Amino acid sequence: MKPSILYRIASVLLVLFALAHTLGFRQTDPQWGVDSLVAGMRSIHFDAQGSNRTYWDFFTAFGLFVSVFLLFAAVLAWQLGGLPAEILRQLRGPAWALVLCFVAVTILFWRYVFLAPLLFSVVIMLVLAEAAYVSGKQVS
Repeated sequence: MKPSILYRIASVLLVLFALAHTLGFRQTDPQWGVDSLVAGMRSIHFDAQGSNRTYWDFFTAFGLFVSVFLLFAAVLAWQLGGLPAEILRQLRGPAWALVLCFVAVTILFWRYVFLAPLLFSVVIMLVLAEAAYVSGKQVS
């Protein structure tokens, strides 16, 4: 498959991942038994370098931080998909760095999270790896 198609597939998957993450990361299920924990995270305020914050504020900020970086990765993948073969060959370093980033994300999700984000990260990692590999092999 052509790298341009692979990068565009990865980009769409990354946007879907960002959307699902943004909509879901603050959701809880009463069966988890974490209602009092979440209530504490939301209600206990403290001073953090001159700002009145809660742990929920930090949790929300870091969750949205992840969403922003997923969207950045989507834009990067889309842009890589629009580049000519010669330029893609010259950008092997950044292309493989993006793959390594998703290798790390996949390991983290395997260790600390659950199946849906793990599957997203595995598929994205494999598509990006194939795109980086194929783009390095292309001849103009």
